[in-house]
Amino acid sequence: MKDEDATDGGVLLRGETNVAVRIKLEREARGWSTNALSDRLNEAGFEMNPSAVWRIENGKRRINLDEAIGFADVFGLDLRNLVGPPQLAAQARAMELIDDVVDAFRGTQRANAAFTVARDAFDAYVAEHPDIREEAEVAVSSAIAEEASKQLMKTYGPPPSEPGAAAPADEA
Repeated sequence: MKDEDATDGGVLLRGETNVAVRIKLEREARGWSTNALSDRLNEAGFEMNPSAVWRIENGKRRINLDEAIGFADVFGLDLRNLVGPPQLAAQARAMELIDDVVDAFRGTQRANAAFTVARDAFDAYVAEHPDIREEAEVAVSSAIAEEASKQLMKTYGPPPSEPGAAAPADEA
């Protein structure tokens, strides 16, 4: 692990570099020496001497998975949080929000796939039944527009009053 593996302090560092930086940040935030961290690791059943902690933090020694689990355990962190970009991982709320965004994106992907399947089945059906095509298309379009309108109202509230329109009686 070399310094050139990092992106000059940027958010996206390599995994082991992230862990090394994060270990040092977490240790220092707690006011622990490398000796104190080593003692805590040993008490938790993860054998490590202070020299090894220093070497990991300074990129002179690689960290194995069991050791990473030990550090996460001692710091009370999720392993995924330990290996994430330190600038974000240190902010637990940022990591939660990133997870929420990714989960929501996955949900939209599943919903888009389901919509495509349903729309393809609908299109195939009306192609076989041209006598109902126009009414079915209007029904689908109307229902989609109504759902879109409901979602817009839920998200943004009612549209603002038109300029020059009379104000509601309770605002006058």
